Amino acid sequence: MTSSLDQAKEALGARLRELRLDAGLTGTELARRVGWHQTKVSKIEYGKTKPTDTDIQSWCVQTGSESQVPDLIATLRNIEAAWLEWRRVLGTGTKRRQQASIKLEAKTEVMRVYHPFLIPGLLQTAEYAEGVLRSVIEFQQVPNDIDEGVSKRMERQQILYRRNHGFHFVIAEQALLTTVGNDQTMIGQLDRLVAVAGMPRVVLGIVPAESPYRVSMTNFAMFDNTRVMVETVTAELTITQPREIAQYGRAFDVLASQSVTGTAARELILKALESRARNSSTT
Repeated sequence: MTSSLDQAKEALGARLRELRLDAGLTGTELARRVGWHQTKVSKIEYGKTKPTDTDIQSWCVQTGSESQVPDLIATLRNIEAAWLEWRRVLGTGTKRRQQASIKLEAKTEVMRVYHPFLIPGLLQTAEYAEGVLRSVIEFQQVPNDIDEGVSKRMERQQILYRRNHGFHFVIAEQALLTTVGNDQTMIGQLDRLVAVAGMPRVVLGIVPAESPYRVSMTNFAMFDNTRVMVETVTAELTITQPREIAQYGRAFDVLASQSVTGTAARELILKALESRARNSSTT
């Protein structure tokens, strides 16, 4: 899942290696001149160690390629931006991250989203969103701005009603069953899904629980064919490499082909809804 990050570090290392070779220096000699351990050069060149700004400046000085410093440092910044730890993304709470989503989604014509165990944010009720964001705040130990975060998440959903935007959501059946909040929260959320399934610019697919294994995936969102965002426990990964985006597109197509839509999807939602209603009536 971190292949984009690894490949970006390897590509930067390859560029630095070319500068060293063009200067006629061995790795050992470059390390001696800069005062590094002799293995540091090879680790940087093969993407095992990410260089710092100072490392790049020293490298370019010793290889007579000072003119390359700005571009190489910009490349390093892009690598750092591709893998953002949640402690940075959510450093001031959840509102800022929701605001960033509003801007990104507004620029996207076709959005594809897959989630194996939760209802995607654009389809959540306020109560469900509160339950999700509260769990995020508690687990990541970030500032509690739950009201502002929920408000922004609800604001995001206005994009569903705008023309020139299309949405294809695929969720696993487990997402209908995962409890967020309580039974009443889930009843409201499942009712919302029934309504969403009939929206003109929205396709909702549900992968039945007994579907055969085809591809292993965590949750991800595709923005046109230009960006994929993947969430892990510790960080948010942004993928922009065309080859990898194409692979995620293939994965989404596989999952979509396994999903049911229309009446069949509605039946799965109503089945989960009936179960929640029974639970609610007995408590």
